[in-house]
Amino acid sequence: MAEAHQAVGFQFTVTPDGIDLHLSREVLKHIYLSGVTSWRKRAIRFKNGILTGVYPASPSSWLIVVIAIMSTIYARIDPSLGMIDTIKRTLSVSGYMTVQTQTVLSAILFATGLWLSLILMLRYTLKTLLSYHAWIFESHGKISFCTKLWLSLVKMFSGRRPLLYSFQTSLPRLPVPSVDDTITRYLESVRPLLDDEQYNQMEVVANDFKKDQAPKLQKYLILKSWWATNYVSDWWEEYIYLRGRSPIMVNSNFYAMDLLYVTPTHRQAARAGNAVHAMLQYRRKLERGEHAPLRALGVVPMCSYQMERMFNTTRIPGIETDFVQHLSDRKHLVVYHKGRFFKVWLYYGGCHLWPSELETQFQMILNDTTEPQPGELKLAALTAGNRVPWARARLKYFSQGANKASLEAIETSAFFLTLDDEVHGYDPDKLGSLDLYAKSLLHGKCYDRWFDKSFTLIAYKNGKLGVNAEHSWADAPIIGHMWEYVLATDCFHLGYTEEGHCKGDINKGLPPPTKLQWDIPLECEEVIEDSYMVAKVIADDVDFHGCLFDEFGKGLIKKSRTSPDAFIQLALQLAQFRDKGEFCLTYEASMTRMFREGRTETVRSCTSESTAFVRAMEDKNTTRLDLFRKAADKHQNMYRLAMTGSGIDRHLFCLYIMSKYLSIDSPFLKQVLSEPWRLSTSQTPQQQLNMVDIKKFPRYVGAGGGFGPVILLPLCSSLLLLLCLLLLL
Repeated sequence: MAEAHQAVGFQFTVTPDGIDLHLSREVLKHIYLSGVTSWRKRAIRFKNGILTGVYPASPSSWLIVVIAIMSTIYARIDPSLGMIDTIKRTLSVSGYMTVQTQTVLSAILFATGLWLSLILMLRYTLKTLLSYHAWIFESHGKISFCTKLWLSLVKMFSGRRPLLYSFQTSLPRLPVPSVDDTITRYLESVRPLLDDEQYNQMEVVANDFKKDQAPKLQKYLILKSWWATNYVSDWWEEYIYLRGRSPIMVNSNFYAMDLLYVTPTHRQAARAGNAVHAMLQYRRKLERGEHAPLRALGVVPMCSYQMERMFNTTRIPGIETDFVQHLSDRKHLVVYHKGRFFKVWLYYGGCHLWPSELETQFQMILNDTTEPQPGELKLAALTAGNRVPWARARLKYFSQGANKASLEAIETSAFFLTLDDEVHGYDPDKLGSLDLYAKSLLHGKCYDRWFDKSFTLIAYKNGKLGVNAEHSWADAPIIGHMWEYVLATDCFHLGYTEEGHCKGDINKGLPPPTKLQWDIPLECEEVIEDSYMVAKVIADDVDFHGCLFDEFGKGLIKKSRTSPDAFIQLALQLAQFRDKGEFCLTYEASMTRMFREGRTETVRSCTSESTAFVRAMEDKNTTRLDLFRKAADKHQNMYRLAMTGSGIDRHLFCLYIMSKYLSIDSPFLKQVLSEPWRLSTSQTPQQQLNMVDIKKFPRYVGAGGGFGPVILLPLCSSLLLLLCLLLLL
């Protein structure tokens, strides 16, 4: 055990002559190195905190302002318009402060105040510039003079070498749309789905709401938008995710796939070692805020708030609601293999373990032949079943003794790793290999992923990888960002030996993995089995089919002057109509990260224009290209409205929550939130980081990720159509 290994570093023996101390130099050395590393980390965080705090200025600019003010003082010019003299009068002259010292100190204080005022002015100016969104509505390739000027100003006020959180205070707040605009767009979105009588009834209900109840709800919502950083995100996290009492496996969690055509090594422990080391590198830069912020057009910054809880985070179950527990830097990882849980230390001597050292640790676990303890095999099924039984079991059976210590080790770990005993991945020679791979990542055996962790890294027996992520703390692009970094670092920076092992030497003095101990009573085993059966029914009910489409990709679509997203959405509408003979309410997620703490908005992809195009496709005598263009333009406009804070569904959702707080019964909001989303088409963006040149390395491409059938709103159910489309550049 790691604890036992460390304990022998300090021993003492009581003798007639006193206490004889025995100190291990090796352990004292590692204690010293750990302390140095800890203080170095604090110093870097402090430095980066200052850089972020004064951005877009820099600490050196303070010295420039001070020197400039001091120069004017000696030139007998007062740029402060008397403020320096006012500061001097408030400073008493004493034996420790001469008149000259008083003057210098007053000038420094004025210069500091002037410098801080300039920073606030720069931030406010940048926030005003970032509130301009007309650029996103311009045609692709056609940039107006106003937009060019705006881009130049944003670049000028954005400063140089921003850190991850540099732009957070300069991002605008998400605006609250007007009730008139929201209801108008809502009625427009449901028009193709309702007949004349149904539409007229909906119009009456909507207008009654707009006239009677909406004004009061809107006033309170605007008040919240002034007070809160984001008027949607906290309620969205709480009511859509954390208050859900149904299983999060499949219903909420999502997955990300490995590279499709490339497997750098078939050694399971080696691949896991490189991946974990790459994640530790990413976490170190993340905790220091050293990642470059994601920027649209390379200029417009996106909110980085969601990235804060990527590591050291767990969803803790509760009776009525869960909560997200995020901790500071954690130095261990919990690994699951064939029903056993192991604790692995990620640091030694204050430094990350090297990939080769991690490989050794994981290989020890793979070689371990001990049997699971009673109740341990399917223990993680508690996180896959209903939330209330899990919350009650956690309070009753895991609140003391060995169970408490072991559960705490899992919930406080950096993340969770499963060394899977199955073989998965895309194999063109095996029919359905991609289908089984996706289902394994989505739910596995229902007891071999810890679904409450922010994410579970899955390493298969053949060296393939994947990720299963919990959804409440962040959206899929956040995990996608990290996952692209890990895959690129694994393949192009860390690499493997000719035998497929991780590169680097091995420290044989590392403490071995510690097997977690459990004392699970029979009553708890019954709860575990019940949760497993609930989860298994859900997993068995999921059908998946992935299709790799490589005949053409988004490059060709763009050459046709069409948005790839609009192209896919119209294809889905056509497929839905040909399959079912009718149209349905369609969900597509759009990000709102151009606003502070923004998450997502809904794009209602089924429109009057798209249905007109689909019907035209069934009538060969009709001109269809013009209708396609109109439908694509309409979809793009709706997507842009959603991105710029003018969507429909988040506004209606918040009005509904506000009505519940105020005990206002709204038939309109009830009807809106009970409408089923029968087609959900969310996609995970790829190639966010440009770490791999796809044109140069065309085989280093992944299929992205996917979701299971999800519950999008409290009173509605939805069916997610899982699509795995490979669109090569």
